[in-house]
Amino acid sequence: MTLFLLAYLGGILTILSPCVLPVLPFVFARAGQPFRSSGLPLLLGMAFTFALLASIATLGGAAAVQANEYGRFAAVVLLALFGLTLLWDGLAERVMRPLVRLGGRLSEVAGTGNGFASSLLLGVATGLLWAPCAGPILGLLLTGAALQGASAATSLLLLVYAAGAATSLALALLAGRRVFALMKRSLGAEAWLRRGLGLAVLLGVGAIASGADKSILTRWSPVNTSSIEQSLLNTLRPETTANTKNIQLNVSGATHWLNSPPLSAEQLKGKVVLVDFWTYSCINCIRTLPYLRAWNEKYQAQGLVIIGVHSPEFAFEKSLPNVQQAMQDSGIRYPVALDNDFAIWRAFHNEYWPAHYLFDANGGLRDTHFGEGNYAETERQIQTLLAEKNGTAVTADRVKIVAQGAEISAATASNQRTPETYLGYEKAKNFVGSSPLLADKTLQYRAAEKLELHQWSLHGDWLQGAQMLTLQQAGGRVLLGFQARDVNLVLGAEAGKTVRFRVTLDGKPLGDNHGVDTDAEGLGVIRAQRVYQLIRQPDNQHPHRIEVEFLDAGAEAFAFTFG
Repeated sequence: MTLFLLAYLGGILTILSPCVLPVLPFVFARAGQPFRSSGLPLLLGMAFTFALLASIATLGGAAAVQANEYGRFAAVVLLALFGLTLLWDGLAERVMRPLVRLGGRLSEVAGTGNGFASSLLLGVATGLLWAPCAGPILGLLLTGAALQGASAATSLLLLVYAAGAATSLALALLAGRRVFALMKRSLGAEAWLRRGLGLAVLLGVGAIASGADKSILTRWSPVNTSSIEQSLLNTLRPETTANTKNIQLNVSGATHWLNSPPLSAEQLKGKVVLVDFWTYSCINCIRTLPYLRAWNEKYQAQGLVIIGVHSPEFAFEKSLPNVQQAMQDSGIRYPVALDNDFAIWRAFHNEYWPAHYLFDANGGLRDTHFGEGNYAETERQIQTLLAEKNGTAVTADRVKIVAQGAEISAATASNQRTPETYLGYEKAKNFVGSSPLLADKTLQYRAAEKLELHQWSLHGDWLQGAQMLTLQQAGGRVLLGFQARDVNLVLGAEAGKTVRFRVTLDGKPLGDNHGVDTDAEGLGVIRAQRVYQLIRQPDNQHPHRIEVEFLDAGAEAFAFTFG
């Protein structure tokens, strides 16, 4: 019930968001007609269509995306026609006459009637175009939908969110009806009101069709609801903890298998199995790969099976070609299950990248470890379970690790080492700058003159997304005060682009402190969505300041990680 209450309250708050402005003309165009037969069906159509589209979007398929684009195009045409008929009284009859002859009642959509069906169809069109700002609450719902896949439960949550939005719009519409009626009585200006509403509808259609609703309206926000939503989340959302009790060896539900046909618990009987949850842009996961490769090579013939479960943290990590390229670059030869629907993740009640679950030959869970490290103990457990399985001793010597670049283990732990720093608004912390981080807004930022340790700032024209920043104009910068040996940044670029960048350390070229993805001048190029090693220093004893300047627009910055 808590999530449903949060969803409804989050929907109600959308009336305060500028992202609702493009659809308001379509709603208020029905203000002069009876609410039960006109306004109500419009809002119902809008809510149901949004919930349906958001549910389908969680599948992430290209076909679903393309179908939605066709639907948006049809909605733009329909609503543009509706706006034109409000401007010119005689147009509706002439345009819709063929449909009338066929017995259709769609002429009502053009403003010539107030029927339930016509308003419902207009609401469907509005729902196809409505894209509410994804604040913390909607972000939580969409993330949950992505994790659980399209289901009745997730669709119902999204419908409840849309119902909250419809409730606040209904109150505004009822208030607008009184204003509409008063103006008609006092001014005798019904025709002018209709034309004004028609013009507003056409302006809304134009804004949506041109993308101005995202690039202009999102810059202006009289009310920021993110803090209100976050307070609701902190108050109402139940906390979850990892639970490893009664975990079974269940690797079913993968969306794809690499390096192996699909595996099942039955097929794995009699094997010692190490399940590794990872994702290819996670630096902590990358640093475990040398050990996994070495264990696979040394112990596979003795009965060890390593299964990498790739559960994506970022949307681009769902791409099969991206994962295949990452596996090829990393030399991964053991089976990997793509867990894009998080089916295996949920079966294990997992909450971490990386996470290791070690099962004996009878399928019993014998050991777990979350995060990096503990390699010697994990290998000792592998040797013990193989000895139990085979009835013979296994040599106790440890594997010799060959690691390069970003795979080299982190420097000695330090209380001062900067923690992982997310740049998307869902998880962003320690940001300082001329403007606050606003959900799904494009703002011109001016970098803070001084950064304390672990603080970060922006300069330039950036769009704030839930998981990432997107640079709108060349020359934007990300700045960070850090203490670490290695600095890595998860980067990508908008489709079809390569983006050049330059990194400085304390205002100077990197020199010998450059990483594997930068040169001595600090120059690098984004060609794929992955983690980029920017800096590799001899030690992590002192605080520093890094600036990453992007020389081209279209850069996508997700998160800093450190070693």
